[in-house]
Amino acid sequence: MVLEGKSVFGGIAIGRLSIYNKKENQVKREKITDVEAEITRFTDAKETAKEQLKGFYEKAVKEVGEVNAAIFEVHQMMLDDLDYVESITNMIRTQEVNAEFAVASTGDNFSKMFAAMDDDYMKERAADVKDISNRVISILQNAENGSVTGEKPVILLADDLAPSETVQLDKSKVLSFVTRHGSTNSHTAILARTMNIPALIGIDFSEDVNGKMGIVDGYTGKLYIEPDEETMKKYEAKKAEDENKKRLLLELKGKENVTLDGKKINLYANIGGVADVANALSNDAGGIGLFRSEFLYLESEDYPTEEAQFAAYKTVAENMAGKKVIIRTLDIGADKQVDYFHMEKEENPAMGYRAIRICLDRPEIFKTQLRAIYRASYYGTISIMFPMIISVKEVKRIKEIVAEVKAELTTEGIPFKDCELGIMIETPSAVMISDLLAEEVDFFSIGTNDLTQYTLAIDRQNPKLDSFYDSHHEAILRMLQMVVDNGHKHGCWVGICGELGADTTLTSTFLKMGFDELSVSPAMILRVREEIRNTKVEE
Repeated sequence: MVLEGKSVFGGIAIGRLSIYNKKENQVKREKITDVEAEITRFTDAKETAKEQLKGFYEKAVKEVGEVNAAIFEVHQMMLDDLDYVESITNMIRTQEVNAEFAVASTGDNFSKMFAAMDDDYMKERAADVKDISNRVISILQNAENGSVTGEKPVILLADDLAPSETVQLDKSKVLSFVTRHGSTNSHTAILARTMNIPALIGIDFSEDVNGKMGIVDGYTGKLYIEPDEETMKKYEAKKAEDENKKRLLLELKGKENVTLDGKKINLYANIGGVADVANALSNDAGGIGLFRSEFLYLESEDYPTEEAQFAAYKTVAENMAGKKVIIRTLDIGADKQVDYFHMEKEENPAMGYRAIRICLDRPEIFKTQLRAIYRASYYGTISIMFPMIISVKEVKRIKEIVAEVKAELTTEGIPFKDCELGIMIETPSAVMISDLLAEEVDFFSIGTNDLTQYTLAIDRQNPKLDSFYDSHHEAILRMLQMVVDNGHKHGCWVGICGELGADTTLTSTFLKMGFDELSVSPAMILRVREEIRNTKVEE
């Protein structure tokens, strides 16, 4: 039997299927006599849940990094949400019901409210509310959480997996995740990708598959149940081939990114925070081509201070030991919303109030970040990159603000180094005036994700348009060549930091176009290096 779903992370897993024995919390409505005692029961359970989540956060930081562990901090905050807490305590008080029932009812109500929202990110919070509510109920009932039993690793099947469940699993016992529900944007999906575990979603399996032999094909999104001998041999060979490729890639560590005919290119890593640096270094990154600084804002309850930002940038600069670190300034907006920015809801946020537009409109936020970056520059080799540029006027204004920041630091006697200044090319307008922009900056880095979206007039968040979204479109490739030519003509080096940079089917094309740098996820560095070293640029 073959079931089809969506792939979250590629790879092959072969093993026994095991349905996750999640303990369902059976909640009954009970009349209580001591209201205050019941509220105390709830409050104590809530505090215990927060302590558990703090432990999960610390465990997740070690295993998957700060950025991916941040969901457990979010869950702790959600447990203290006034609306959520007051709804539970009010129900206990007015209806004289047990805490379990009040938590379950409130969890259901809030979950339905989030699920009905238009915004995809907010829809994902429906699962988070269920997760924290179930945790509190389990504590109130002294119930155990689900687990993986048995000695041998298994392909884990579940209706869905909450982030807290995912991080608690013994990774040595899990070959793959397969769920009925969930989305490619869910936190559990992100954790699976970070852990390099093949994962599928949208697989409608039946309960009788438990214990049967299975194969997960993370490349095609298929789950094979009780495969025949021929299929098993085919996938055993494919798995062995994958493992052999990984071993061969490790042999490329320390080797140069140079083609068969001697052309060199810089190969850097995209990171989201300090914890990702170890992954970048272990995969032999030549530098950091994109430090997504907005994660410092996404992880905070309020604007991160200059000191907090300085500490993060300084740590990355020091850990990279002189290798280039390109910090992209705040890129909030579109699908990355932050409550404390108090931004109005927009009809089309991808083309709205975001990125450099916020920074130029709120210079006090911008200057705080720039001060932190320049202070950190003293401890390494830092370059600064500005997103969502559409005009020369914006770049000139940015440079004025940069000059003000440098003058302030000089007056205060704070040491810093000069930083290369660059821009992201991710709008068609920036492509068309790239000759003029190149005269203002030191480098270009092309954000292919947004550039493709804007050029093809396709919302990349809309799954109905997947078949129309073509990052290999001739218009995109012509734009890339135009940017390289204009950049080089006016003294700019040019790189790619979007997803397309890791597309090995285009690596030789990028080399022939004349790109100076590719920045990819740490896990893709050695694969791209392999492609570079097997390419001949001159025919």
